[in-house]
Amino acid sequence: MTRWTDWMLGHRVVVVLAWVVIAVTGGVLAPRTVEALTYDFDLPGQPAYEANQLITEQFGTAGQYDPLVLVAAPGAGTLDDPAVAASLEEQVARVAAAAPGTRYVSPGTGGGEALVAPDGSTAVALLYPPVVPGPEPYLAAQPALEAAAARSDVAGAPLALTGTTVVAEGSSGSDRGVLVEILLGGTGALVVLVLVFGSLLAAVPLVVAAVSILATFLCLLGLTAVTDVSFVVQYLVALIGLGVAIDYSLLIVMRWREERSHGADSATAVRLAMATAGRSVLFSGITVTISLAALVAVPLPFLRSIGLGGLLIPLLSVATALTLVPVLLASVGVRLQWPRRAPTDPTSAAWARLATAVTRRPVLVTALTTAALLALAAPLVGLHLGSPQLSAYDETTPAGAAAQRVTDSGIVAGALRPSQLLLPPAAAGAVDDLAASPGTAAVLAPSGEGWAGSAGRLVLALSADDPATTAGAEAVRALRATAAALPGADGRVQVGGSPAEDADFVTAVYSDSPYVIAGIVVITFLLLARALRSLWLPLKALALNVVSLAAAYGITVLVWQGGYGTELLFGTSASGAITTWVPIAVFAFLFGLSMDYEVFILSRMREAHDAGADTPRAVVEGIASTGRLVTSAALILFFAFVALSTVPAIEVKILATALALGIAIDALIVRALLAPALVVLLGEANWILPAPLARALRVQGPAPHAAAPRRRGHELVQES
Repeated sequence: MTRWTDWMLGHRVVVVLAWVVIAVTGGVLAPRTVEALTYDFDLPGQPAYEANQLITEQFGTAGQYDPLVLVAAPGAGTLDDPAVAASLEEQVARVAAAAPGTRYVSPGTGGGEALVAPDGSTAVALLYPPVVPGPEPYLAAQPALEAAAARSDVAGAPLALTGTTVVAEGSSGSDRGVLVEILLGGTGALVVLVLVFGSLLAAVPLVVAAVSILATFLCLLGLTAVTDVSFVVQYLVALIGLGVAIDYSLLIVMRWREERSHGADSATAVRLAMATAGRSVLFSGITVTISLAALVAVPLPFLRSIGLGGLLIPLLSVATALTLVPVLLASVGVRLQWPRRAPTDPTSAAWARLATAVTRRPVLVTALTTAALLALAAPLVGLHLGSPQLSAYDETTPAGAAAQRVTDSGIVAGALRPSQLLLPPAAAGAVDDLAASPGTAAVLAPSGEGWAGSAGRLVLALSADDPATTAGAEAVRALRATAAALPGADGRVQVGGSPAEDADFVTAVYSDSPYVIAGIVVITFLLLARALRSLWLPLKALALNVVSLAAAYGITVLVWQGGYGTELLFGTSASGAITTWVPIAVFAFLFGLSMDYEVFILSRMREAHDAGADTPRAVVEGIASTGRLVTSAALILFFAFVALSTVPAIEVKILATALALGIAIDALIVRALLAPALVVLLGEANWILPAPLARALRVQGPAPHAAAPRRRGHELVQES
């Protein structure tokens, strides 16, 4: 690392100019990068995906997309009145004709009582217009349908247009760019940095983060040239990239300031900071990159693209931190120490007192924090993966209000998200068998035009419960089993629709994930063992990561699936389910990010012990030296995730909630209390690396109690 730093300091102009060119290019091309992102959630090779592809090919509509829903609430009379019912059929046909190629099913064309409320106050018709590629599949047809619905009249009231796609679009808020999210996260980070440094040094991590984000967007543009990249990545790059780049820069800048407080000149302080904190940054970046490999290994283009895009975040953050930060500090660092000129003691008396209290009662602290974390994780037992319920979207929009009316009216819940079955000719008469499937309220066999083709007849199955609920998901599984066993079908019944794709998504994402996660855990353990020269410290770190993740998952389930606090915090109702891809994405990001804090703390404890301190004293020194750093870094990431939670998409809100909770729990409970307590309980076993493992990892054991002139915190491996 010393030679690396010397080269950077000897070529300052080259380093700065290179990053300026990269950042400017990335900024200029950022709009093109955003335009190149995709909204593709396809599941190639999965049964529902193949069924939906066939349905779309045969009928030109439907497939993976839920229908548009026309809602009739007569101004006078009810749908039990034949005249009102006839008017409804006439108006639905007129609206559907506004978008040529639209198939529909209404109460009078095969929907029957399933599409009418028990009291006759409300009825719905399901429309399947032609679809177009992109995030708004009904973009071409929807305006004409909305206009026709507004002109309709059923007993004195117009038809309302709703459906999952319309409600989701109506809840998306303004089309503000990712720049707004960066400004929100950056403002929170700036406040923390000003409080930490009290000088213009606070600008260094922000400048480096800006360069890192723009460079990542430039690399992302190159990635879009070879593969599809999800639109979600832009928010992850902007906000997680902001937090990670600032954290890594903060670590080096604080170490530089510490060395200055010990009397080193600026250039020497840079070299010492890079030899210690720089190594921590490099290792942390590797750890985060490895954890993100969990997404790359998932056999789904959507998640793989998030993993590939996510990999760029730690790589570019490390690159800027290890090149631009030392150059800036050596060049203008001293001048940026204004108005607080005098270097300050980096250790914290408050954190030292807390650590001392923990070392005196490690058993009590371990018991209390473990019990608290297990209690927080308890809701995880009821985790249900799926798409958010419609109630989670904005009910104040016309489409949201119409959807809520359907829900409140008592119409079958599955009407808004029906399963679609393509029955071969031999099984075309099996509607009654399908309707008897557990959890299925009705099967619609529309009689209108466009519901039969060369591949068979298309029917719709409505579950009694919302498919986003556990009961609704069970109904979809039962429907598939019933369809596979239909007489004469020979297993050729195709079950499609979004509910079936949700089920396949879970299978595709999580069937092999235990093996992927196990591989990541093993690799991380080996890296930690080599870095910390210990057997038990990495094992403890991995175990605490599991507990921390479980607690974050548990609260997320409580908030979003259970609805405790969603109205207060987000102004919306419970989602009823955790979006299918969120848990694996949370693992990929949190596993590496939370490990950063463990490395920062344990490396300082390791150094103190190597310098002669016993285990309790090493714990106190480690926490006193890193407590302020870890808290500041966690706050910055927390604010970044809070900014991420303002993204209108419900799925991104759920992801941001889990990430913010995970960082807060990890920094304030796990690393501040439970981790040091366990280090004290393990005693001298913390510092032992068995000889066979040491030889395998090619690392020399530490020289216990070697004298050290002063602390060299965050040193991960002995410098050669």
